[in-house]
Amino acid sequence: MTTLDITLIIGSNRHGRFGPVVADWLLEHIRHRDDLGVRVVDLADTDLPTSLARTPEAVDALAGVTPKLSAADAFVVLTPEYNHSFPAALKNLIDWHYTEWRAKPVALVSYGGVSGGLRAVEHLRQVFAELHAVTVRDTVSFHNAGASFDDRGRPKDATGPDAAAKTMLDQLVWWGTALKEARERRPYGG
Repeated sequence: MTTLDITLIIGSNRHGRFGPVVADWLLEHIRHRDDLGVRVVDLADTDLPTSLARTPEAVDALAGVTPKLSAADAFVVLTPEYNHSFPAALKNLIDWHYTEWRAKPVALVSYGGVSGGLRAVEHLRQVFAELHAVTVRDTVSFHNAGASFDDRGRPKDATGPDAAAKTMLDQLVWWGTALKEARERRPYGG
């Protein structure tokens, strides 16, 4: 069995963010699979410039992130919902890169209040389509996320999230394998 290299992107850099709780839960699911290898890009640990000018400072800032995106066969993007969309830091990361996303699948995991981050997910689908990435259909979302997890960072009722994570990761593996094989046979020229 071939291992698919994925990059998990933790899309919030806000102080006091809830993303690491969801990321730890998700990483446990990913690491229990023999068909996935994972690396993490945490936007709280990056300092990407907001101006898209390729200055020496920008190149230095990108040096820790771009190789992780380039090496990925697939992505999992973890996003909160801020003001009915996804965070500016995540948009900045996406916009700094282009070829890294092309002809690769993206799975989306969201959290938030009543909507569970699903409005952010729908915005991300449009952005990734423009970059020639394929978003997998099924997602994982946590509605009222803070109340959905216990003190140890585990979902209070894991039945739904665990099943959703398995379905989403199975789809990511299928798309990731298919697109990797396609890129190896014929480079994407779209």
